[in-house]
Amino acid sequence: MVNDELVRTIVGVIGNVISFGLFASPIPTFIKICKDKSVNEFKPDPYLATVINCMLWTFYGMPFVHPDSLLVITINATGVLMEMIYVSIFFIYSPWPKQKKIILTILGELVFMALVVIIVLHFVNGTKARSMVVGTICLVFNVVMYAAPLTVMRIVIKTKSVKYMPFFLSLANFCNGIIWVIYALLKFDLYVLIPNALGTLSGLVQLILFATYYGTTKWDEEPKPLEFELDQGGTHLPPAGTLNAA
Repeated sequence: MVNDELVRTIVGVIGNVISFGLFASPIPTFIKICKDKSVNEFKPDPYLATVINCMLWTFYGMPFVHPDSLLVITINATGVLMEMIYVSIFFIYSPWPKQKKIILTILGELVFMALVVIIVLHFVNGTKARSMVVGTICLVFNVVMYAAPLTVMRIVIKTKSVKYMPFFLSLANFCNGIIWVIYALLKFDLYVLIPNALGTLSGLVQLILFATYYGTTKWDEEPKPLEFELDQGGTHLPPAGTLNAA
């Protein structure tokens, strides 16, 4: 008989691999930024949002908050590192107004994170209560982050074009959500289950839109920077801990 914990570990490792691929999806955007030595019309918002999201989920996975969640820690800690690299590149090639915004946002996120850690560790007792508090905060951030892929889907419907919604990125989001839903069900974790169930639904809708509007897409048109950015930066949400990696 297969050990349930072994199955959960294998599923979690697969989830880590897929989620890593999602975290790596903006790399072409940053290669372009480095080549142009300019961020052009790209915005740092998706990457800054993912930084705090991954920090929160890394904290959630700690044994003194939610035991037996090592794979939540590994992928989200990786997410923090990768997103900080993206933000650093963005900072280097941005004009001062954008640099100022990045500095203030990162400082705000660090202060908020410090407050969450202090309050949870000093005023919330027991892993069950801590999981509920931190998990709820993570859920709120994940729901807010879904605004990005919704924006991309709106653009697809409006333009009847899937040029700015790459198929493989949508497929990866869908598969990522399914994997982490399975992971959450194997050892029931409501806070990992909910955002990844939403991620699965979001990925499914994107695939349906791709099938619907593939035939009406004008592939010879030049991509618009803002729309391309929304796709690259918005849909690689972290699992439930990377929107979809928890």
